[in-house]
Amino acid sequence: MTRRPTGHDRVRPRPLASRDTAVHQPADRPGNDPDFIMAPTVRLAAAQRAVAAALDEADRLSVDVCIAAADSGGHLLAFARMDRAPLLCTQLAQDKAYSVSSFGGLPTGEWWRLLESEPALLHGIVKTDRLVVFGGGVPLVSEGRTVGAIGVSGGSSEQDVRIAEAGAAALS
Repeated sequence: MTRRPTGHDRVRPRPLASRDTAVHQPADRPGNDPDFIMAPTVRLAAAQRAVAAALDEADRLSVDVCIAAADSGGHLLAFARMDRAPLLCTQLAQDKAYSVSSFGGLPTGEWWRLLESEPALLHGIVKTDRLVVFGGGVPLVSEGRTVGAIGVSGGSSEQDVRIAEAGAAALS
């Protein structure tokens, strides 16, 4: 069954600016609109593939985890909780994916390196809602750009990273 387009699906063209108010657009970026940033983002099917690949790796490691895939804005797209994964890991996996997306693709495991020599920053930033500063969140990358993130929680930090990286690798 195909879905009929709605008014929200249609792109409305911007009115052409007059000659004296026209904004110069770089030649290498045709159609570039100075009022908007068009950011690439992962789609549902790709997020589901990443979660499935991460589940396979978790099975190989015999670790019960929760896995969350988010788009480039940090919005949850796909999620799985293995049968014996702790309930608390549900939110942690989602927050790891959110943290990566919210900070432009910085893996959650990189935070400690950035914070360890900055006590004021360390004590202040950990109060940021949904920010996770330990391993298990990695970016989903396409053509060198972050398009989303995957977060894993339930194993050790090293296991979570390995499982998340297996999920991310499914998209490259």
